[in-house]
Amino acid sequence: MTTTTQPFSQEELLTMAGRWVKADALPPRLNIITDTSDYYRVDYNDVVLLDGVPYLVRTNAKEGRFGIDEQEKYWVKRAVRLADGEKKIIKLVFYERFTATVGGIAFECFRSPRKEARILALVKGLPNFMQGVSITDERGNVVRILDLIQGKTLDHFITGLPDSHEDYFTKVFPEVLDQFIDCVAAILLLHDNGEKHGDIRRDHILIDSHDGRYRWIDFDFNYRHRENIYGYDLFGLGNVLAFIVGKGDILVKDVMAGVHGAAELTGGDINIVFRNRVVNLRKIFPYLPKPLNRILMHFSETTNRFYLNTRELLEDLREVRAALA
Repeated sequence: MTTTTQPFSQEELLTMAGRWVKADALPPRLNIITDTSDYYRVDYNDVVLLDGVPYLVRTNAKEGRFGIDEQEKYWVKRAVRLADGEKKIIKLVFYERFTATVGGIAFECFRSPRKEARILALVKGLPNFMQGVSITDERGNVVRILDLIQGKTLDHFITGLPDSHEDYFTKVFPEVLDQFIDCVAAILLLHDNGEKHGDIRRDHILIDSHDGRYRWIDFDFNYRHRENIYGYDLFGLGNVLAFIVGKGDILVKDVMAGVHGAAELTGGDINIVFRNRVVNLRKIFPYLPKPLNRILMHFSETTNRFYLNTRELLEDLREVRAALA
């Protein structure tokens, strides 16, 4: 790891940092990092110098998912841009590979910092995406510097609503669907440009507290899928749709226990990806419109009707929304 004081002296950096951080929280000397290859060594109160701009590292980002709260992401740092005090998210290079299975078909998933950098450039200024830039450090690592989005994840918003399902579906769901349709259109834009999101999840949509806009985050996952290169994204969209229609996950075990009333399930009622979740939601909530449920059934375990592309899904969603008006 390289340390250098160029182009700032220690005194200059400490003076800048002192404008945004209490002086007693700063060490006498700041560790300056220009090679971010080892993200474990980028720590609290370090200064990461990227393209001549200093960022003061505060904490590692954390992510909660599926009831596992606050998983620390050591390669993602919260930081302060010392020039103006703006808070930023700095994503350092982290490579990860695993195999996913959808509908019995296994495919390889992996992280690609360069893919995320390409997408950041592609979606610059577009409202349904997180914003940021990529900078290559002195060792060639593609570092992404992201604007901080203040707000809740979609799953926290939906599950935190106090309404009954019927009240939610009548009063809140139309606005949620409007926003989700915008998100699907945003994913279609990626696909039309030969890109994939790669990790579509309900907690990868942030609701910006400033304007209420739903924004996609985290574009660094990629995958190789032989059947349909956008298929994994489509299944992700189907899972998010089932979540917002159901006002949360409708679990098989809860249905079997009578939590949602009397309903008998068959294999065709089950989600093709998550086999502990129900996708035939009209069995649980009979007031759901049939066209909306037909969309959900494209993501059933026994379906033989798949969406071939995101445009087909988007068109069906817009028809359903028009009928709800």
